[in-house]
Amino acid sequence: MTASRHQRPSPSQPAPSASPDPYAIGLRVGFEVHQQLATRSKLFCSCRCDMSSSDAYDTEFFRRLRPAHSELGEYDPAALFEFRKGKIMRYLARKGTSCLVEMDEEPPHDINMEALETALVIALALNADVVDEVHVMRKIVIDGSNTTGFQRTMLIATGGSLRVRFRDGERDVRVQSICLEEDAARVVGDDAQIRTYALDRLGIPLVEIALEPVTGTPEELTNVALTLGRLLRATRRVARGLGSIRQDVNVSIDGGGVVEVKGVQRLDQLRRVIEYEMKRQYGLKMIAERLRGMEWSEPTTVDVSGLFRGTASKVLRTALDGNGVVKALALRGLGGMLSYEPYEGIRLGRELGELVRFYGLGGIFHSDELPAYGISREEVDAVRRELLLGSNDAFILLAGKEEGVDDAMHAVIERLRHARLGVPAETRAAAQDGRTVYSRPRPGAARMYPETDIPPIPISRDMLSRLRDSLPRGWDEYVDELSRRYGINRVLAEKVFDSDHLELFERIARSTSVQPSFIASTLTETMVNLERQGLDASRLRDEHIEDVFARVSRQEIAKESVASILGVIMQGKADSVQKAIDMLGLRTMSDEELSSAIDGIIRENYGMVEEKGEKALGILMGIAMSRLRGRVDGSKLNAMLKSRVEEIIRKK
Repeated sequence: MTASRHQRPSPSQPAPSASPDPYAIGLRVGFEVHQQLATRSKLFCSCRCDMSSSDAYDTEFFRRLRPAHSELGEYDPAALFEFRKGKIMRYLARKGTSCLVEMDEEPPHDINMEALETALVIALALNADVVDEVHVMRKIVIDGSNTTGFQRTMLIATGGSLRVRFRDGERDVRVQSICLEEDAARVVGDDAQIRTYALDRLGIPLVEIALEPVTGTPEELTNVALTLGRLLRATRRVARGLGSIRQDVNVSIDGGGVVEVKGVQRLDQLRRVIEYEMKRQYGLKMIAERLRGMEWSEPTTVDVSGLFRGTASKVLRTALDGNGVVKALALRGLGGMLSYEPYEGIRLGRELGELVRFYGLGGIFHSDELPAYGISREEVDAVRRELLLGSNDAFILLAGKEEGVDDAMHAVIERLRHARLGVPAETRAAAQDGRTVYSRPRPGAARMYPETDIPPIPISRDMLSRLRDSLPRGWDEYVDELSRRYGINRVLAEKVFDSDHLELFERIARSTSVQPSFIASTLTETMVNLERQGLDASRLRDEHIEDVFARVSRQEIAKESVASILGVIMQGKADSVQKAIDMLGLRTMSDEELSSAIDGIIRENYGMVEEKGEKALGILMGIAMSRLRGRVDGSKLNAMLKSRVEEIIRKK
């Protein structure tokens, strides 16, 4: 049940236009970068930092988290929002990666000094002002991602700057704060009643760097995150891999509230998120301007369940059969506004549809898109008569349990009131395609209070002086060194350094005889192409990749088969390299088998070889690769084919 049907703008409505100018609309984007640290153990216990994909867990337990008021005596609005969902939290734990600390059955241990020193090195690299004493704080989080109901965090430094290239030259992007905190548990399942978390990620140290908002194009702003990521990787103290770095993006335009978009993991996704939010927010501003120029009255709610007793709508029928209700919200003066679309996909109806999903409803029906979805013209007219609506009026239908419908109606009314003002401050989640969806209200100031189990930690001048010797070299120096050491071109060296696979690349390059350029292009270009085809990179573990290249090095498989093997594993069709090889039938051909196969191809095309001579080699190579790809090395195949063709030419 969604307001997803696209409505064409009426003649009085402007057609969707190109993206707005970010400088003209006052686009400002601030980043909160969360980077896991490559430490041997977690932040407040000695458990190892290991997020293997194994589903074998030793312990299971359940919790129901409740909000607590801060020292100011206030409740955080985001915490109250999560609590009202009424979900039970299920936790899965594994020995070695979690203990009584993660289960909140034991106080935290002493802080991991390796993690603290890494955070200080990063602060010094950004020329930030380090605090004299570190105090651990509790930040209220009751979405279940922390068993305690809070996240432990500590301020390490403030100020500092990051030098970033923009189209008008280099600028210093100011640093607001640098914090060291524990990572949250990861969601492994979620339904209407129970949300399931794995505790292997909970407590892994991460550094949070908040940058001041800056204006720029989506490409320039993405370069801010790229530059900061390069500095972090240059320390050689941070974790790599999917999920090891996440960005929360704070986006706003002139006159609008700050929207926090959480969970951005990739740079291409980040650029699309900024582009989408720029359009969405400016589109909401255009909607607000139109609403302010219209006369419309306060919405009213009416129970219209009786009008739909014989409805053909499956959604409404299911709600009524389950002792639910159908209620209508009368919107006098707002005819056409729920489907008004200043940019493609940006509609007030869609905003409201996203909002009500968090009250257990699937979405909304509204009059701008009806009749449709099994709701007839007669039923639409009956609702209009019941609500005493005219041709310039609109209505919204919500169906479900009465309590959920009433809560959702209240939220919709509040959102409509705010629609006149423009862009509301809220928290949204990022989808892989760059779209964002409503998540919850923005957290308030009443969510922090001191951690009473951990004493303050002084930061001495001697410690800082010692750590200054560990500051990373520049990104360019590392890339140049990588290029020289492994004999790869600089473009490929940049891709490897910026990827999640630098350490993996170096391990494989040192332990096998495979050309480093082929290893690098596989880990960057080939794997990116496979992901763009919709394959799941999370299924691919480092040991899979190392096994593939070891087999290439031993000449058990041809390098041309690597992409196919990785693709089968990423599809979930095989959980090991050997199974993928068996499935693809990629046993390497012997020299005798290869010679026989080449003889057969030449016999089939002998006339063409006599006619074209050496020019036939390319055609023959294409035929051979289509038949033998993955079972023979391409260079070896080409050499044998060339030898046979030259032999025929000599005889002729």
